[in-house]
Amino acid sequence: MTNTGSLPQSIDATSELLNANDYVADRALATVVYLSLKMNRPLFLEGEAGVGKTQIAKTLSEGLDRPLIRLQCYEGLDISTAVYEWNYAAQMIDIRMREASGDTDRDAMEQGIFSERFLIRRPILQALQATDGKAPILLIDELDRTDEAFEAFLLEVLSDFQVTIPELGTIKAEEPPIVIVTTNRTREIHDALKRRCLYHWVDYPDAERELEIVNRKVPNASAELASQVVAYVQKLRKMELFKNPGIAETLDWATALLELDKIALDPQAVSDTLGVLLKYQDDIAAIQGSAGAEILREVQAEARADGAKAGAGKPQL
Repeated sequence: MTNTGSLPQSIDATSELLNANDYVADRALATVVYLSLKMNRPLFLEGEAGVGKTQIAKTLSEGLDRPLIRLQCYEGLDISTAVYEWNYAAQMIDIRMREASGDTDRDAMEQGIFSERFLIRRPILQALQATDGKAPILLIDELDRTDEAFEAFLLEVLSDFQVTIPELGTIKAEEPPIVIVTTNRTREIHDALKRRCLYHWVDYPDAERELEIVNRKVPNASAELASQVVAYVQKLRKMELFKNPGIAETLDWATALLELDKIALDPQAVSDTLGVLLKYQDDIAAIQGSAGAEILREVQAEARADGAKAGAGKPQL
């Protein structure tokens, strides 16, 4: 892990930062990350599940040595969970104690119970009130799981880095957090929110980049196993599956095969471990048949051909 502290000052430096923390990014992604940091604009990352969107926020947290504050979105998420709420139990105790002591000044009582000492800070407010001198990474993960009402609330946060609490007023970040918003595109996010962000579509990696990821994350896998796993997954993504395997599934599959002491793919190993790679029974059933066997034959044939080319290229002794 490399902790730089300060923000990278170029696209190449951003790429090196991500690379040093084991995130293999192409230049387009490194560019939009750099611009997001330089322009102090939220970064909106869209793509299929499992392509590494969330990992970008984690990598920036590690590489920049800044705390990661994660808001995991879900249906029904509201302000009291995402931003703040009042500690009602503590407020009631304070009211009872004031009354018991004879303090019945309603205005003073109201000002007292709606003070910051009774405020429970949720992820967004925590990110806006960072006090250690380093703006945190605020990850708003899987925004498409929420509803449009919550999107509308986020407009103030993403444009002005502030929230308005009726009882306290407007709280604005002294140093704006680095904001990463992710979505799996299960529904469209409103243009008003997207306009406040820099946008990037995170796609599945090509074979070369995915192989580099596997070699970094599963270093004990043999070169043959790693290349065959990547080739097999790349071919699966060209099929009509309900859910294509993401990078996370590729890494899980390579790790599982390594745990079974495999140094290369074979029909039995593929059949036994498909549940690591695919998450829907219809997809597993389709691959367990002739289609999966044909993919394995193609992968093995390509591996032999590559081996023959490599051997032919060696100088004769």
